[in-house]
Amino acid sequence: MQDARHTAAARLDRLPLTNFHRRLFGLVAGGLFTDNFDIYVAGAVLGQLLAIGFSDLAQNATFVSATFAGMLIGTIGSGIIADRYGRRLTFQFNLAVFGVATLACAAAPDIFYLTIFRFVAGVGLGAELTVGYSTLSEFTPPARRGRWQALLSMMSSFGLLASTMMSWALIPVFGWRVMFVVPGVCALGLLLLRKSLPESPRWLEAHNRFDEADRIVAAIERKVIEEGGELQAPATTQAAKGESLWQAKLVRPLVLGTILQVAMFAALYGLVNWIPSFLLKQGMPINQSLGLSALMSLGGPVGAFVAFAIIDRIGRRPAVVVGSVLAAALSVLFGQATSQVGAVICGFVLFSLVYFLLATIQAVYLPELFPTAVRVRCNAICIGIARLTTLVTPFLIVSVFNAYGISGVVTAIAALLVVQAASMALLGRETRGIPLEQIFQEPSTEPQLKATTVVS
Repeated sequence: MQDARHTAAARLDRLPLTNFHRRLFGLVAGGLFTDNFDIYVAGAVLGQLLAIGFSDLAQNATFVSATFAGMLIGTIGSGIIADRYGRRLTFQFNLAVFGVATLACAAAPDIFYLTIFRFVAGVGLGAELTVGYSTLSEFTPPARRGRWQALLSMMSSFGLLASTMMSWALIPVFGWRVMFVVPGVCALGLLLLRKSLPESPRWLEAHNRFDEADRIVAAIERKVIEEGGELQAPATTQAAKGESLWQAKLVRPLVLGTILQVAMFAALYGLVNWIPSFLLKQGMPINQSLGLSALMSLGGPVGAFVAFAIIDRIGRRPAVVVGSVLAAALSVLFGQATSQVGAVICGFVLFSLVYFLLATIQAVYLPELFPTAVRVRCNAICIGIARLTTLVTPFLIVSVFNAYGISGVVTAIAALLVVQAASMALLGRETRGIPLEQIFQEPSTEPQLKATTVVS
């Protein structure tokens, strides 16, 4: 039995950031970047398929829904696998599925096969998103956790920027197929690099595998010493327990997490994936619609960077409440823009706010809400329910757009963002700077980390 003073969690929480953390960050960030690149390439590809007669709006909606159906299966499946068999195994499986299926998309002879292959690729896409943020949060010290999680989201958001820029530059020259070759090759390359990824010591402790957890943490501690760092005294904490998924105190964070994810996905996929098609249907040439979308997408990394800069200073609750209200206001203004310049400015700020919220909610807050033994499954439940809504969202968006135009779409999204703000204000708990093992305890629990140097 492990002494409470020597849990892997407490030892990890008192470590300075090292090259180990940076390499782990790079491995997770690379996967999320590729994941985002492939998710958002759909907007530009579907616009091109529409322009050349390869598909129509209804088939595009089916393609998007098939993607999210695969992501739903990948989300739920990865939650079960990651909590039962470990984070490392899940990381390997999802990249293999995603990489092979995405390359198959590049060779699809028609929209039917493209949709089938995209469904399979979606399984890998959903798994990457669910496990990535949770895994990094289990290695990062509480004082830096918010910033590093937000930085991870920022690196992920560059996938959107890269996707839109490359689509604008490459699709008119090489066609849409090249946009599936790029992420497919990247995914398989990352699969090889991730063989050195260690298992989460917190997960190992939750499954009573203390010796394995100790070996991994000891190796990290040796790297700290080799790099000239100091080992601080670990706080007195209990090892992560094998919590049951079926307990009353999980209801509140599950309800809150689900509301936040549903609203977030509506804003994200209701705007980002559909803007090129909307602009095209309003009579704008394909190159111009892709170019304007690329300019707006520059707001993605900006919003995530703002989250990185302030999230550990202002806290999670005020960030979500204020950010949601501002995003709702900008959504309405974007729908009322009468000039291209006005649309690009509003779109840029709106994208910044959406990605600020995405970084805060999905990357930082959601992984903090649940205990280690059920963390990925609870994340999967929240994200999975949100994915279910995305199965019907494309068809609803097409109907609203046909009836009321883009202003109708953004007004509906604004209403969801207001609901998101109210839910966080009423149900949310502040988690800034609190060790993961303490967050799920009583609200009165305060961080117990100490800064006493260990004298050997």
